[in-house]
Amino acid sequence: MKKWLMVIRAPFLPLSVALAFLGTCIAWYYGAFHLGHALLAGFGLLLAHISVDVLNEYFDYRSGVDLRTQRTPFSGGSGALPQGLVTPRQALWLGFGTLVAIVPIGIYFTLTKGWALAPLLVVAAILIVFYTPFILKMGWPEWAPGVGMGSLPVLGAFFIQTGEYTLPAVIAAIPSGILVHNLLLLNEFPDVEADASANRRTLPIVAGKRKASLFYSAMTVLVYLWIIGGVIACKMPAFSLLGLLTLPMAARAILGSMKYDDASKFMPAMASNVQVVLITQFLMGIGYILARIVGG
Repeated sequence: MKKWLMVIRAPFLPLSVALAFLGTCIAWYYGAFHLGHALLAGFGLLLAHISVDVLNEYFDYRSGVDLRTQRTPFSGGSGALPQGLVTPRQALWLGFGTLVAIVPIGIYFTLTKGWALAPLLVVAAILIVFYTPFILKMGWPEWAPGVGMGSLPVLGAFFIQTGEYTLPAVIAAIPSGILVHNLLLLNEFPDVEADASANRRTLPIVAGKRKASLFYSAMTVLVYLWIIGGVIACKMPAFSLLGLLTLPMAARAILGSMKYDDASKFMPAMASNVQVVLITQFLMGIGYILARIVGG
């Protein structure tokens, strides 16, 4: 069991829970909630997350990147394939198997909630399959997980409950996209040399670590400005400002990101970044719940 938990990168899976939670909470705020659909959608998102992580493990191993990275708790892969705990063939079958397992869930929701869900699912599937072998080599690839494993899951969870997309839901989903973008971005710093050897063009490679850290910092600040702006524009409830409680963690992550050459300071920044990504979304979700209960 341990080897399979390694290859699916189990410690990162709470992100799927946070995304499904937030999207469902937004829908509940607007008066739509079905527990069974919420659980099924969350399970489908979990499968999608496993698929993208396992396929990433497979392609990293085949390209040789996994053999050259210095693994950290947040980057460098799980090590399951280089250690021989899981074969490349097993990883490939698991990655595509979990992707295929999502299909009946997607078909069910498309038929019951509306065909407008189909384009979202197709885009998400394309990003899952092509992220590691192609998108990572195009320059600024971090947008893909930001969209595919950030904003789209929140919108998908919302649509599954309501059967529609709305401007307030899109606005509320943007911070998730930025946060997941930043999660990938900061985790790429330790892998610059290994990624470059495989012709990848992540932002720390293309722009350099200093500019990439400045971009990370600006995007982190944008998350909080976006939440404030959403509330001021009356597109998000005032209680969603609970997301601002992670600002101290974000400050630690920003300051630490500038120390990219000092592992003793950069590793805590990566840890703070993970906390920001997860806790901000959970707090926003709780904000939507409170807003529905007490108003605001």
